[in-house]
Amino acid sequence: MLADMNYLRHLEACNRFDPSRFLPLLLGNRRVGFVRRDNARLLEPFSHVFRHSPDAVAIVDAIRGAATVTQALADVTDGLIRAGVVKRRDEMFSVTDDWGGASLFEIDRGLIEFFGLRAYAVHLNGWRRDGDGLAFWIAKRAASKALAPGKLDNMVAGGIGSGYAARDTLVKEAGEEAGIPEALAIRANAAGAIRYRLEMAGGMRDEVLFVYDLEIPADFVPSNTDGEVEDFRLLPARECLRLVRDTDTFMYDVNLVLIDFGVRHGLIVPDEPEYLALIEGLRGGFVQGSN
Repeated sequence: MLADMNYLRHLEACNRFDPSRFLPLLLGNRRVGFVRRDNARLLEPFSHVFRHSPDAVAIVDAIRGAATVTQALADVTDGLIRAGVVKRRDEMFSVTDDWGGASLFEIDRGLIEFFGLRAYAVHLNGWRRDGDGLAFWIAKRAASKALAPGKLDNMVAGGIGSGYAARDTLVKEAGEEAGIPEALAIRANAAGAIRYRLEMAGGMRDEVLFVYDLEIPADFVPSNTDGEVEDFRLLPARECLRLVRDTDTFMYDVNLVLIDFGVRHGLIVPDEPEYLALIEGLRGGFVQGSN
């Protein structure tokens, strides 16, 4: 194995976030996001929505209430799209104080990264028994995907949109992405959550991944229905983990989900030199603080 190839590099890569490059986005006394300083300058024409200071970008005090904030940010979205800064995704995400909290406002998914808003997603490990070991159904992302085209992915993964609970999203995405019937999808076991905070080209991803495990029957073969997956392949779990360790074949956050599975199922063991660092990274939250 090459000296720079290891599991821990993926945790480090997914937590590259320098707070000094960002300004907090405030709604009243709440921090709801992080706006990179260059993006903050692009908001200066929207002075009726944002108040700028050296230390923060704040939604003006006159804009209050979820519906009012949602409409104000929709107008900003339209302006940024016209300027070619962002692209509309036509899927609304709800921004809350915390998971399960009341909605503070809704915003098009295409603006989540620009404003560094916390988003939530589900990831499904679809596994089956393969001789004496385990195997994963792995998706290859379509070449048309805006993010990580052609990369390997979990069997099912998707963001949690407004009005959806985590399990609702899992069932919906399982049907769309892999043709998994609801009667099978609801048998998935919740297996925890992984958080990361990562600077991206358009801003920052502050994301929580709810992880599910589902044993897939031997006679089931996944099939994509929404055009987002090029194909599926069944790979031994140990081969998947080798690819995680030695390559960058998987989408960046999927590496974390597979490492987590490996730790939980004894495929990555304490003899691994970085074992404790992996445990701390997966369970301890963000490298640069968890608030």
